[in-house]
Amino acid sequence: MNSEFDEIRPFAEGEVKQAVESLLADRQFSRILQGFVPWMPKWMRNGLVRLAFIGVNTPLQFQLRFIKPVLKRILRKCSTGYTFAYSGISPGPERYTFISNHRDIVLDSAILDLLLHEYHFPTTCEIAIGDNLLIYPWIKTLVKLNKAFTVKRGLSPRELLESSQRMSRYMHYAIKEKHENIWIAQREGRAKDSSDQTQESLLKMFAMDGEGSIIDRLKELCLVPLSISYEYDPCDYLKAQEFQQKRDNPSFRKSKQDDLDNMKTGIFGKKGRIHYEAMPCINTWLDELTEVPKAEVFGKIAQRIDQQIHAGYQLFPGNYVAADMLNETSTYAGEYSSEERTTFEAYLQSRLDLIQIENKDEAFLRERILTMYANPVINKQKALQ
Repeated sequence: MNSEFDEIRPFAEGEVKQAVESLLADRQFSRILQGFVPWMPKWMRNGLVRLAFIGVNTPLQFQLRFIKPVLKRILRKCSTGYTFAYSGISPGPERYTFISNHRDIVLDSAILDLLLHEYHFPTTCEIAIGDNLLIYPWIKTLVKLNKAFTVKRGLSPRELLESSQRMSRYMHYAIKEKHENIWIAQREGRAKDSSDQTQESLLKMFAMDGEGSIIDRLKELCLVPLSISYEYDPCDYLKAQEFQQKRDNPSFRKSKQDDLDNMKTGIFGKKGRIHYEAMPCINTWLDELTEVPKAEVFGKIAQRIDQQIHAGYQLFPGNYVAADMLNETSTYAGEYSSEERTTFEAYLQSRLDLIQIENKDEAFLRERILTMYANPVINKQKALQ
């Protein structure tokens, strides 16, 4: 293992046992375990956890023994099913960098890992996660057990350049030397209005390392645009609330507790149907850009990735209802029944009722939530033109 990456990489084989011991010694994590089995004394809980970890020596083994069953239980309770479609990629020896839109802080990558395993891909993904979300030591330990590598946030320009260069080296190393897949969101943070756009700076980071031209370096990462579609966003009302809080107070910033509440709501909230669509690896068309001026290359790649992600959305009746309600039209009336419209209208009101803030502007909040559900319709329509 290259020691250059020790600060950001996931745990390696041989480090899992020590990581588990640090979790068990953490008071906050111990309280979380107690919540699952309040009747069980601490010494017995810790003993059972240690027993369960016998034979678990790598993050992949941890995922399969612990994360997979927990995730499947969550999905049974909080969704009405999940589906996966992929074309142009296969569960063979190739490793991919999945670049996706970002709907949920925790589950986007976790569900992808589950799907890759169930569809017989040879390994899951190493996951890029911002260090701003690692708000407690036990969270950092847990995500590193779950094959996460850390993206540094809040850096000075010089630190950002150094961090980006190291991140690029690590991603190329993970693909070429470790033979891992990678998952990374197309932008920093979630698009709170669900209008997903790829940051060119992210693509520039990808190309900082590797051999040959920009195109050659990007090809090494085997970028695959991935579309994530949830029928319902459990955090939709929290996002709308944040929109008003920032409108009313431009200096508003979420607290660590707010971030933790968002994570919990995203994991355990109602999601309806879930669909993942992996589009073909962009290596199939990157050669088309060999004659494009260098200053335009990243912009054109970002546009193409966006087009692929938008085209891969699965749209649900609520998306079409929201588009018609937002624009006060019946353009998409053929895509939903009157019962489905009534269901979504009731859902919308239930989300608005959850928002409890000073000077609550229900008309503004309603428009924000409708926009979240309408934007995938608008973007997919443009992508398919």
